[in-house]
Amino acid sequence: ASADDLILGGAAGLSVNSTALVTGVLTTTAATVFNGGFAANAACTITTADNLSGLIVASTDADANAGPTIQLKRDSSSPADNDLTGNIIFVAENDASEATVYANIGAHLQDVTNGTEDGKFFINTMIAGAEKSRMFMPATETVFNEESADIDFRVESNGNANMLFVDGGNNRV
Repeated sequence: ASADDLILGGAAGLSVNSTALVTGVLTTTAATVFNGGFAANAACTITTADNLSGLIVASTDADANAGPTIQLKRDSSSPADNDLTGNIIFVAENDASEATVYANIGAHLQDVTNGTEDGKFFINTMIAGAEKSRMFMPATETVFNEESADIDFRVESNGNANMLFVDGGNNRV
């Protein structure tokens, strides 16, 4: 870097006008603002010692389009049917201090053929120590309780808590 690329002191503090290489840990004592965004080339962890939101994605745009958005993009050069395209995994420790997946939301590429693409979406939760399918949506149907667990399905109306009730243990509606 030339002398013009590095400016020390003054109201701006340290200013780097070219690429900066940090080979150790970069620690800040205040919030860091990236005015141009950033890209990370490795796994990242955000840790907070309280119950505040660890990550907030905000949009200040005032138009009628959707925003903010979060995109999980599988950018494979060789996509294949049934590839997992993304997961949101809810993990916490159990009382034996073991990391346990309590819920899992995800999607598969059911069919990657151009013009006939199909996707599968699922929601799984932990039931009695095993991850079970709660809702599964392949291309042609929506299935609740795909793995035949003893779970009830209940729909409430304005005045009836059991307007529609499927009794999983007794196999009746």
